Amino acid sequence: MELISYLLIMFSIMFWVFRTIVALTANMNIDIGFMPPNVTTEIIVLFVTLLCLVLIVRRRVIGAIAYLGLYGWYFGTIIYNLVSPLEEGMTLSPASSANFFVSILGIILAVCVFVDVTVGNTRKGTTSHKKTDWFYKNENLDRQLDERADKNNYRIM
Repeated sequence: MELISYLLIMFSIMFWVFRTIVALTANMNIDIGFMPPNVTTEIIVLFVTLLCLVLIVRRRVIGAIAYLGLYGWYFGTIIYNLVSPLEEGMTLSPASSANFFVSILGIILAVCVFVDVTVGNTRKGTTSHKKTDWFYKNENLDRQLDERADKNNYRIM
């Protein structure tokens, strides 16, 4: 994996921890500025996301597809419910604006992880290096060294 893959996984885990804190505070009726629309659905999404993150770390495309589908469905619904009143001339409250921003961030994160996993499976690190292959993959040189080593039998007296 490359650096961007590690960073996306770390950011996904931090986002999962953030959503866990939001679900816990919503369940305990503590207002931190973010409220999930349904705490039960949020908890189910958190557990499925944890399974998807394990699959993403193992670089499985099915995990990335499930992650993108889950976040697209969950956060897409939140975005739709927040944007539809705006068409009628209503304004967003600060809590709704924060939820809108976090939902957009969640969808962008899921798309980036999906692209990274799908593109990352096709890019393979090459094991051939022009600077060292002449030495390690040259069988004629190995034979010459073996023949020289056989001729030089030094005896210790």
